[in-house]
Amino acid sequence: MALKFYKFEGTGNDFIIVDNRSLTFPKSRNIIAQMCQRRTGIGADGLMLLEKSEDAHFKMIYYNADGQESTMCGNGGRCIVAFAHMLGIVEKSALFDAIDGKHKAWIIEDIVSLELNVHSQPQNDEHGYFVDTGSPHLVVPVENPEHIDVDQEGRKIRYAQRFDKSGGVNVNFMSAPDENSRIYVRTYERGVESETLSCGTGVTAAALVASVLHGINDSVTVMTKGGELRVGFFKESQTFDRISLTGPVHFVFDGNYIPK
Repeated sequence: MALKFYKFEGTGNDFIIVDNRSLTFPKSRNIIAQMCQRRTGIGADGLMLLEKSEDAHFKMIYYNADGQESTMCGNGGRCIVAFAHMLGIVEKSALFDAIDGKHKAWIIEDIVSLELNVHSQPQNDEHGYFVDTGSPHLVVPVENPEHIDVDQEGRKIRYAQRFDKSGGVNVNFMSAPDENSRIYVRTYERGVESETLSCGTGVTAAALVASVLHGINDSVTVMTKGGELRVGFFKESQTFDRISLTGPVHFVFDGNYIPK
């Protein structure tokens, strides 16, 4: 059976999205991993299903590229909102269910702004700062992220024993902010098991850590290999609230996939 899919990307973080309101998509880890394969499949950092919700516009179910259902994805959330807009489910704003609760989002042309739920404030760790922004992240401040072997160094921390309870951790290498409160971040993503061009929840975690370390009180601009994102927040003491992730989203192509 051919599976209808759509592909979107947000600052280089690319996703396969399926309209599964009919609940006909086979939720097979093997099929999802096949579809996400770069050379033999469609190619993506992850796959999302859009399903019906009883008390929101829709429900988002997210799978890593390895086919495993996973935690919240920030850029994925922004992309699925753009997809819902394409389908006519939402217009200028959206409310949707995800694994970590409800999220609000706003759409202005090709820009999508998403509110994220933060489940832990930045905490000191032996390698950096741990933050749960819907997915577990470790933020490692470095002088220049370009000088880091992200795959090698990220993999060491991702599989550290102390993160076993959270299923491993995503690792973000972050520069200090410049005079315009702009930082540069590179991310090793679990489930993809390599560096991605951008990671929404990782960018958000890094922005919160930059705020704590450097006294930034309202927003941080984050440069990634895939483009620019903005993280806004309200900060009281060292506690963050009303955190938003804003940046561009683009529809790439659609098609039909026949599982092997």
